[in-house]
Amino acid sequence: MAIRLKILRKKLGVTLEVLAERSGLTKSYLSKIERGLNTPSISTALKLAKALNLKVEELFSEESSSVDSYSLVRANDRQSLAAGNEEPSYAVLAHQISSRSLLPFIIYPPTEFTDKSFKEHLGEEFLFVHEGQVEVDFMNEKLLLDRGDALHFNSQKPHRLRSVGDVQAQLLVVIHSAE
Repeated sequence: MAIRLKILRKKLGVTLEVLAERSGLTKSYLSKIERGLNTPSISTALKLAKALNLKVEELFSEESSSVDSYSLVRANDRQSLAAGNEEPSYAVLAHQISSRSLLPFIIYPPTEFTDKSFKEHLGEEFLFVHEGQVEVDFMNEKLLLDRGDALHFNSQKPHRLRSVGDVQAQLLVVIHSAE
């Protein structure tokens, strides 16, 4: 995403300062994303796409699409996103096809809430626990989800996730946003 963000930003004639202002993120943080030093969360990617007036998939895919196309991402070809030597925190499961409003990812949540802030964004979110256990913190309520559990909620509800137990949690996350 780092190189793609920089290319799209420059193609649209948007400076880092303007993107920072539009997205509500700092210029320093955006610069680190573009240099591959930081990996944005999904909610940050949504903010960047909205600030650039793009579909979020355009930040991850260079391919143009047609109405009749489909997206196939083989397990070995997944684009895993992480900063530096960190383990991947999420992987993109689909490339842009036509005008899609579903964003599927595999997420590997951290074992601790390293970021004190809660994520919130437009749309809906669906989580399916593929492996391990995950704690979903909604500020005033915490849910423990086991392998095979599913959760669907309004993404504007502040939330954060963490892996609990001995096995690294793997979640299928599908975000729907009409924006």
